[in-house]
Amino acid sequence: MDRLRRFILPGLAFKAVVIGGGYATGREIAEFFLPAGPWGGLAAMLLATAIWSLVAAATFRFALATGARDYRHFFAGLLGRGWVAFEIAYALFLVLILAVFGAAAGAIGAATLGIAPIAGTLALMLGIVACVAFGNTGVERMFVWVSVLLYATYAAFLVLALAGFGDRIAAAFAAGAAPSGGGWALGGITYAGYNIIGAVVVLPVVRHLREPRDAVVAGLIAGPLAMLPALLFFVAMVAFLPDIAGATLPSDYILSRLGHPGFHLLFQGMIFAALLESGTGAVHAINERVARAGVTLGAGGRALAAAALLAPCMLIADRIGLVTLIAGGYRLLAWVLILLYVLPLLLTVALRRGSPPALRPEIP
Repeated sequence: MDRLRRFILPGLAFKAVVIGGGYATGREIAEFFLPAGPWGGLAAMLLATAIWSLVAAATFRFALATGARDYRHFFAGLLGRGWVAFEIAYALFLVLILAVFGAAAGAIGAATLGIAPIAGTLALMLGIVACVAFGNTGVERMFVWVSVLLYATYAAFLVLALAGFGDRIAAAFAAGAAPSGGGWALGGITYAGYNIIGAVVVLPVVRHLREPRDAVVAGLIAGPLAMLPALLFFVAMVAFLPDIAGATLPSDYILSRLGHPGFHLLFQGMIFAALLESGTGAVHAINERVARAGVTLGAGGRALAAAALLAPCMLIADRIGLVTLIAGGYRLLAWVLILLYVLPLLLTVALRRGSPPALRPEIP
């Protein structure tokens, strides 16, 4: 259990934050990877995985050395007074990502149960409020159990996809051209850029790390743990190129063609659970930031704070829609985070070549 908390839990938490805005519905995969074709998309995913692992390892290492356990103190140590710029960027990220989760939950409810989209959005909102009320222990437990459901469901999904239309998958890869130009790499960098913020969001779980080696190992493992389900999903999606690229819910597009109604419901339920853990991780980071600023939050306080944050963000989802949110917001957010977070972090680690200084106690 100790090794699980030190080496695997940070990666499961990172996956939990990434999946909701990264690939739960498949819409993000269609946006950033499918345009490059089967082989180009695969190369872009491997590039994104490498970026995630590198930045997560550096993030966990820096957080351990500075004693930062929330994003506020992490960026105070990394950017000094420039931490305010990240706070603004994170606020924009939170609005966008929670709106995407709400839109996805609404679309899933409409496609699977035939209910109004707002009903699915509200169900997700209430679920997140309930989860964050229990604090660190409850959130970590949810990360583990939802991960078991998620990996098992994606594995079963790939098996059914290979059995149902494996010939089409093989034909798509056989006919696909090798990666060329820079489009595939740009897609991988952009996708990695807006998702990598998850490494900072999950800092509350790095309290289990004991030494620098733990941080590096946990970070390197985090990338593959987070990308594996997306990779399985992508392999199945290439069978339906080019039509699937325009689907609002690529997951529902494929599941409808598998011909297994029971598994269809299970998979959509798993996606809802994935959105739940992603939203919980993002909101929990805000609660931890508030708690470390000296504000005492009990279960009721955490729940109320979460509800106040979620309501306006998720109502945006009902107005704009999933495809527009992903296509319009993620690319800009990716480059903002690369400039404010990834580049300063990697430069700091490279230039100091040692342990960063301890975080100054006077930082509020």
